[in-house]
Amino acid sequence: MPKMKTKSGAKKRFSLTASGKVRANQANKRHGMIKRTNKQIRNQRGTTILEKGDQVKVKTYFLPYG
Repeated sequence: MPKMKTKSGAKKRFSLTASGKVRANQANKRHGMIKRTNKQIRNQRGTTILEKGDQVKVKTYFLPYG
């Protein structure tokens, strides 16, 4: 049986930690930053670990060998 392909978009958006969790960029930081609080902007720096249900979907459908 042929190997499954990893989704190209997922390669660029997600990465896996050593323990197998899915790391992703923070959402809601593209525009409209004036109306957001400084605390929200500060807390959305860098990356975040996805929730359990989202991790299952990403690893199953987009990163089959991750």
